[in-house]
Formats: sequence, C-alpha cells, structure tokens
Amino acid sequence: MEDFKTITVTKGIKTLAIDNPTSYPLIGMGSQGAVFKLSDEKCVKIYTDPIQAKMEAEALRAGQHLPFLPKLFETGHNYIVMEYFDAPTLKEYLRNCTYIPESITRKLLSMLRDMQKAKFTMIDAPLRHIFVLENEELKVVDHVNAFKRIHPVPLKLLRDLNIILLKDSFLSRVKQLEPDTYKRWDRYFTENRFDYKNIPVTSGGSGKGVKVESSVTQPLIGKGHQGAVYRIAEDQCVKIYGKPEHCKQEKDVLLSNQHLSFIPKVHETGANYVRMEYLLGPNLNQYLKKQSHLSEEITRRLLDILLEMKNAGFKQIDAPLRHIFVTNQGFKLVDHVYSYAREQDRPIELFQNLHERGFLNSFLDQVKKLDPNTHAHWTKTHIPLQNEDEVITLEFSNQQPPKRAKKRKKVRTNKK
Repeated sequence: MEDFKTITVTKGIKTLAIDNPTSYPLIGMGSQGAVFKLSDEKCVKIYTDPIQAKMEAEALRAGQHLPFLPKLFETGHNYIVMEYFDAPTLKEYLRNCTYIPESITRKLLSMLRDMQKAKFTMIDAPLRHIFVLENEELKVVDHVNAFKRIHPVPLKLLRDLNIILLKDSFLSRVKQLEPDTYKRWDRYFTENRFDYKNIPVTSGGSGKGVKVESSVTQPLIGKGHQGAVYRIAEDQCVKIYGKPEHCKQEKDVLLSNQHLSFIPKVHETGANYVRMEYLLGPNLNQYLKKQSHLSEEITRRLLDILLEMKNAGFKQIDAPLRHIFVTNQGFKLVDHVYSYAREQDRPIELFQNLHERGFLNSFLDQVKKLDPNTHAHWTKTHIPLQNEDEVITLEFSNQQPPKRAKKRKKVRTNKK
C-alpha cells in the first residue's frame, strides 16, 4: 500500500501547494488542508498547520459518540484518517428545492442539540460541510473550530440557507417544531442585529486581503485588498473598508460619476462603508469562460467603458474582467479605489485577463476596426503579459524601431 504520509500540503500564494507522489485522488481542499481518498471507506485530511490537525482530532475524539461525526481511524502530526462519504452535500441536495423538507429540519435540529450537549462552542455548520447519506442520514465534517469559535446559534447554516432562498422556510419549520429554539434564535438576532456601520473589517496588511468576522450572518459576496462586500437586501449590498482612506477614495469616484452608465448606483455612504446597488449577474470572467469566441458587441461595450473613464478624468484606465458584471442594465464596473489615484493610461489588467482566456488578439483586432486611434495608442509599445511563471511581451508591427544613436566624430587635440 502506498504511504499517504509522503503527500505534502503547504500554504501557497493564493491556494494550497500540494505535492502528491501517490495515486490517492484529491477530493477536496480548503483553508486548513487537503483531503485524499484512501479507499471506499477511508480518506485522509492533511493539514498545513499541525496545530489545526490537533484541534480537529480533539473534537472528533470528543464526539465519536455523535451519529453525525465521521468515524476516526488514525491521527498523526499533520493528518487525520477518517470515514469517507460518497454522498452529496446538503447544499447540493437542496439545490432545486423550493422549501426545506420537514425531515431535514428535524435532523438539523437534532444535530445542533447534540453539538450543544457535547459542549461544542460552535453550534453551527455550513451546508457544504454537511453530507446527506441514504435515508437522509446527515454527516458533518470540518470540526477544527468546534471548541474555539463561539456560535451559539447556527449563523453559517442560516447564512447559506438564505443564499439559496430557504432560510424563511427553515425558520418557519423551526418555529413550528421547536418554538423555544425559534424564540432563542430570534432573541439572539434581535440583540445582535446586523449593523453594517459598525461591522468589523480590518486591513490584512501589505499584499493581503481584509479580515472579516466569521459570525456575521449576512452573505459575504466578495472580499479583496480594500474591503468586504455583504448582500443586505434583494437589490442592495454594502462594501465595508479596512482603511477609511480607501473608503474616501472610492466614495469620491462613485459619487462624482453617478451619471455614467457603468457606475453602480450609490444609496448611502459613511466613514468606512458605501451602500450601493446589488449587481445581479455573472462577472465577465465567469461569462467568457463559457464562450468559444469574443463577440464584437462585448469588445464595443468594454471600449465604451474605457473611453468614458478617460473622458471623465479617471487616471487608472483599466477594467479587469472580474470587476465587470453582466446585468440586465448593461455592464457595471466595480472597485474604483484607485481610479483617481493611480496613473495608468492602458488597460493592462484587462489585457492580461483576455490573454488568459485566449481572446486578447481578437479584442485588439476588433478595437483596431472600431477605434484605430485607441488601438494605435495601446499598441505603440509592447504589452507586458504574465504567462504562468514566465513574463512575456506582446509586440506589434506598428511599433517604431528604436533610433540609433548618432556616432560622434572623434576630434583630436594636440596638448602639450
């Protein structure tokens, strides 16, 4: 039998770095580690941090009598061998439901009661960590924070149910089946009502994204270097910033350009937040993943946005695909923290994104047809592109060859 201990899992720049010399398939990974299937009955979770391996091992040992915890087979310095489930997650199981089944509600309530009896401080589980076996038996994984985080009510469970529009159905079932539990939860949410004006979002430091509070029940729909975005209503979201100066920079751009078609509508602003319209639709990066070619209509819309930015006095002329949302009101562009602060007259990040999708040449050819002057400006010097670990440049035939320096004639002088 192959030795799974030869597998190494470490923190990478954006994701986990995995070196797997075995044939054990990777079946899942998250922020703490990666999971590999060992057999039809067993899997192994290998952690990047041995402390987290120890924390989860303690939780699993303490809860082996609980029917919803996976069986524990073996633990080590940085790994746990546990029961493998070949079953859908509860998120997948409920995907096409318009209401939550009473049987599932009963099992979830029983699971939460058992967590409380076992002295877990995190009486909660997101839908992706709950597996639905035969006869709707539930199994829950990922218990690293079972005795660390304090969730007296199922915040993540309710957040996830809210996203798939089943929260109200679930709570109505709870109110019917366990009125005292419903009242306790309702009292907790009344006392801890979501106040986006005071929600804790802190800067993660240079080159790192912001840090958010995990107990917030509102759906987190985006997080980056400057702020975190929560959906607070059917048609509204709020961006909370880690630094007040970033809030002021983006607020100035948004408020002074509400007349531009691609700028989201702003409803309210504060010292550390902007409440704006929620953009319903995929971002352009997601959209283009499903396209075999780049249409001229998309190029025209991108070009219109970039030209409008330039005419409106934006200093940073760029539109990364992940920041452009395809809505029924047209394209909308988000993240304008540096639009007035950074000098950039070419959309370098957009070029890079289109290059990664294989559409850059098509885009530039179409721009040349639509706006020859803009094309000439963008291509008068090479375009730097990142190709995996290699930096490459895109050269153009219309670039002028460098002028040769004139040779200076040597003048001799007779010095005595």
